Amino acid sequence: MNHIYKLHARLLKTGHHNHPLALRRLLLSCAASAPASLSYARSIFDLIAFPDTFAFNTIIRAHADSSPSFSLSLFSKMSMAGVSPDHFTFPFVLKACARLQTGLDLHSLLVKLGFDSDVYVQNGLIHVYGCCGFLDFALKVFEEMPERDLVSWSSMIACFANNGFGYEALALFQRMQLVGTVKPDEVIVLSVVSAISILGDLELGKWIRGFISRNGLEFTVSLGTALVDMFSRCGCIEESMRVFDEMGERNVLTWTALINGLAVHGRSAEALRMFYEMRNHGFQPDHVTFTAVLVACSHGGLVSEGWHVFESIRNEYGMEPLPEHYGCMVDLLGRAGLLNEACKFVDRMPIRPNSIIWRTLLGACVNHNYIELAEKVKEKINELDSYHDGDYVLLSNVYGGVGRWAEKAGVRNSMREKRISKKPGCSLINVNHLIHEFVAGDNNHPQFESIREFLVSMIDSLKVVGYTPDISNVLFDIEEEEKESTLGYHSEKLAVAFALLCFKDSRTIRVMKNLRICHDCHCFMKHASDVFEREIIIRDRNRFHHFSKGSCSCRDYW
Repeated sequence: MNHIYKLHARLLKTGHHNHPLALRRLLLSCAASAPASLSYARSIFDLIAFPDTFAFNTIIRAHADSSPSFSLSLFSKMSMAGVSPDHFTFPFVLKACARLQTGLDLHSLLVKLGFDSDVYVQNGLIHVYGCCGFLDFALKVFEEMPERDLVSWSSMIACFANNGFGYEALALFQRMQLVGTVKPDEVIVLSVVSAISILGDLELGKWIRGFISRNGLEFTVSLGTALVDMFSRCGCIEESMRVFDEMGERNVLTWTALINGLAVHGRSAEALRMFYEMRNHGFQPDHVTFTAVLVACSHGGLVSEGWHVFESIRNEYGMEPLPEHYGCMVDLLGRAGLLNEACKFVDRMPIRPNSIIWRTLLGACVNHNYIELAEKVKEKINELDSYHDGDYVLLSNVYGGVGRWAEKAGVRNSMREKRISKKPGCSLINVNHLIHEFVAGDNNHPQFESIREFLVSMIDSLKVVGYTPDISNVLFDIEEEEKESTLGYHSEKLAVAFALLCFKDSRTIRVMKNLRICHDCHCFMKHASDVFEREIIIRDRNRFHHFSKGSCSCRDYW
């Protein structure tokens, strides 16, 4: 800001402080120093009696990132003042719209004013449509462009990646390379890395790392951090650590990515060690870092360490804990079976507990069969969010676990009356670069019969070595044999059976699941990893489970 103050002082001394050209130069300097200079930029703008298109463009641009609402209000003011926009105006306006996920009606105005054929405007439109989730419109703009620059490709690839369409993002990246008119830069590669993270495909992860090396892309902090996170999400924390060790420079995001990766892979002590090592290197942890460390403590049963970290947020760093941090502490205490302490913690919270915190406590009640407390917690959740299917399933599981079928049936009837349906378990597995989806109880897979027959033989083999189906969480009061049959077709079991049919070598089996793995499937995977001599990695909603030689990385604490 000092150079701006000096420039303004010089204009005042020379008497040019009201000259339009001098004010334009001063305003441009303020825009270049945003967001620190925004309030000063507004005061300079107000000195211009009749701001022209350039002045409006400059002030709109300055606010587009950090104050997008104000940026759009300036555009409205520009229209009301009768100042005509030009092709520089709309990229900044569209950037503000993208941040606010609004402004879809601008497209018609652009067509009306004749700016819709400008490549910068088209790139802005792709970005807006992508941020608002309208991928069809974004793709239509992209496909109709007569010429595309690097930003065009980057914007469309990011649209796919940010909306969860990983394979579409990769296909477009491949198409860009085949066209050959632009060379990928760091921004595009970051979107590709993000897409691979979504897919959890380790082979693709190794490919993009090799691509970066082959094409001589600079191994920046941002790129290294993204790779650390990507390999963790692909189920290979060892590769994450390898990338981390190779990085010449790191920031707090890099450390946080590794700490979080270690946490969700069940390596809690290492995550905690990296947290203290990060502090020794002079990095200040942020709220995301604390969440990652507390997750590590929760997954590892490190109660005293978790308390110390939680209390340090306020006592050592002068920060206020966020709801996520309180939720982690409830999870930490609940997993450890300290339900009374968890309840007292919730009661003493300085902020009102949200449904997620109560839901976390309900999950702990289920794991430890605290039925009376579970019923009270469910009432609290009903006051905040009475239509979440998971809450009913958890309470139903508590009753089923102790054979209280009448109460369990009551929960199920309540779900039917409120038209709440249980989200089905779904598992994905990559076989020969094709994604196969398995849904619990669904027989739509073209090889279902052979998979079912093999799974039945698997279960019989595992029973010989000690596997006993855990039927406590089956939702209905039915015969034991029927319950075992219901459990047998859980989606992750079908996926693993399919993998064993397809993979004749000893490769690791990797499965992604949308829900938390149940106790029975967890026990099944441990036995399967031992009998079939395979490493099985299940990525469920909360964490990774690495099954090998009859044991799991979570040490049965999850």
